[in-house]
Amino acid sequence: MSIKTITRATAIILTLLFNSAWAQSFSEGRSAYNEGDYETAFEVFKPLAEEGNADAQLVLGAMSQKGEGAAQDYSEAARWYRAAAEQGHAGAQSLLGSLYANGEGVSKDYSEAAGWYRAAAEQGHAIAQRNLGFMYSQGNGVTQDDSEAVRWYRAAAEQGDARAQSNLGNMYKNGNGVLQDYPEAMRLYRAAAEQGDANAQSMLGVMYSQGLGVDEDLSEAMHWYRAAARQGIASAQAVLAAGYALGDGVPQDFLTAHMWANIAAANGVPEAGEARDSLASNMSPDTIAEAQSRARACMESGYQDCG
Repeated sequence: MSIKTITRATAIILTLLFNSAWAQSFSEGRSAYNEGDYETAFEVFKPLAEEGNADAQLVLGAMSQKGEGAAQDYSEAARWYRAAAEQGHAGAQSLLGSLYANGEGVSKDYSEAAGWYRAAAEQGHAIAQRNLGFMYSQGNGVTQDDSEAVRWYRAAAEQGDARAQSNLGNMYKNGNGVLQDYPEAMRLYRAAAEQGDANAQSMLGVMYSQGLGVDEDLSEAMHWYRAAARQGIASAQAVLAAGYALGDGVPQDFLTAHMWANIAAANGVPEAGEARDSLASNMSPDTIAEAQSRARACMESGYQDCG
């Protein structure tokens, strides 16, 4: 056996041992993190990150961003994300893009954000694909291009990304970058809504209430508006209030209408406040007090206890 062959074999063995030690330490850090011991996790991941482990760099970036195990520090998060991103780590590239898009830890720079999103998107990272689609739809950091937005939304949607499905549904509903196609919009909205996407749930309410791509069905519309309302979508809360006030798709119920109108008004829908005050003229003081109490309970419970 030649010296060159022995040297190569030794290098392979050392690499395997080094990677094994990395894997063991990473597992220890992950266990500490899962147990909520963020300080220990941080201390375990830090030397790995300093040695160049991209996964550990990503984790340290996320922990710095959240303030887990150390003081929250977006600049430090950007430093670690960049270290991993420059090694080609798609997750880190996507997160670094988000920091640039939001101006967190770095100066806001849509062009830089788009560049990092693209690097991750081309590796198949669904969130980066969706975010790059949004950049194209808005013309942030790139030339506005609905067709490119559709391309990247579709790439993410086909991986099951709910927000991308919802955004692509909007493109089909409005005919942006594609031919207007209500049935396709419905299919995409439903796929996203069934994963819990609140905007898609609200849009399903719109589609059913207007009979777009589906037979008009006010009961089904109210079902989806209610799902979105319980996730804090103010416009859905206002429509739900109107439905109860008029008895459209749900039994007429002024108390429940007042409750949802009160909530929608608190969430920034002025018309809902006007509707609430109008409803009050047909309600007793005790019923109004009950509606107000329910509205408070609903909001305080994160829209889980809404009667």
